[in-house]
Amino acid sequence: MPYINDDDGRLNNFAKEPKVYKAEYPDKKQQRNYIILGVAGAMLVALLVFVAASV
Repeated sequence: MPYINDDDGRLNNFAKEPKVYKAEYPDKKQQRNYIILGVAGAMLVALLVFVAASV
């Protein structure tokens, strides 16, 4: 771990950085799950707006 002392004698302790990697494109099953979750979320928001308007 790198330790650095500044001019005032204070110690700076930096965190270890994670390894960087490229994200993989989602496969057909993941894409379908994203669509299903998006539709379910949109329906939930529409239901909440309807309930709020009816109250």
